[in-house]
Order: sequence, then C-alpha cells, then structure tokens
Amino acid sequence: MAWVVLVAAGALEAVWAAALSASKGFKRPKPTIIFFAAMALSMAGLAWAMSDLPTGTAYAVWVGVGASLTLLWGFATGEERPTVARSLLLILLIGSVIGLKAVS
Repeated sequence: MAWVVLVAAGALEAVWAAALSASKGFKRPKPTIIFFAAMALSMAGLAWAMSDLPTGTAYAVWVGVGASLTLLWGFATGEERPTVARSLLLILLIGSVIGLKAVS
C-alpha cells in the first residue's frame, strides 16, 4: 500500500508543479489553491509512505514520478519540446523508478 500512496503522491507533485507555473507567481487564485492543496496532499502521502519505505528510496521515487509526469505534461501542453535526448532520459528516469521498486 505504501508504494501506491507514494506513486499517487508523486503524481500530485506534478499537479502542484503545473499549478505553480499556472499561478503566475500566486497572482491567479484557482491555480494557487490547487497548488497548495496538491502540495499538502503530496507531502502527506510522501510522509505516510516513508513510515514503511526507506527514506532515500521513497524520496527518489517521489521525485522521479513527479519529474517524469511534469515533463510529460510539458510535452503535452507544448511548453517543453520532446527531443530524442529528452525522451531517452525520461525513459531512463522511469526505468530507474521501476528499478527501485524491483529491488526494494
């Protein structure tokens, strides 16, 4: 169950990162509210998962999931350009997250 919560918390990291960007420096209320709510839930999920998983593994997976989804969101919205190098590095990052799960 800790792994499911950890991956969900990582997904919420991507939500709060996107909302932070959309808030334009906390000047837009709706994205600002989404940012704070998603950040709180993301941190709570990470904290809960760390009660069962090693800190380093939990943090690396949380960051990896969040970074991967944030980059994919950037590709989808056109804010990031999907190059071959970025795509290969993203695959490596996702593979590393899966690898951490496999050896844990």
